[in-house]
Amino acid sequence: MFDADKGSIATDDRRLNGKRLKIGLVQARFNPAITDALAQACKTELLALGVAEKDIDHATVPGALEVPVALQALAERSHYDALVAIGCIIRGETYHFELVANESGAGVTRVSLDYQLPIANAILTTENIEQAVARQEEKGRDAARVAVEMANLLESIG
Repeated sequence: MFDADKGSIATDDRRLNGKRLKIGLVQARFNPAITDALAQACKTELLALGVAEKDIDHATVPGALEVPVALQALAERSHYDALVAIGCIIRGETYHFELVANESGAGVTRVSLDYQLPIANAILTTENIEQAVARQEEKGRDAARVAVEMANLLESIG
């Protein structure tokens, strides 16, 4: 249930019950200090929400542009209730930041829509490393909550 005072979803809400869910994570290895922390925060929260450790699969890819194709492979070959995209794109001095951020985001969305499978997008796009560090734990936890809630929502829709 949404708590307007806290601006978040209460953790005892049944929409956040991860029992019996199978979740796949795809993590970009680029900026590993950030992406490792994102993945760890996500896994810790998934376990806290009741997802069994054996029901959390974790794959890694070189960078954010490779995340969508790995998500697509998981969607095609395995039964997952939800997936999580994990990465970190930090702005540099060239247009490459926009290219990677836009294309990885579009790819994640496309896979989600094509397979009608919830994908929590935890690919950070920041101006600098400090912003990424400040967001890594919270964004990892949020991605776990989004994955579980959306899996339960789609299950209830039928």
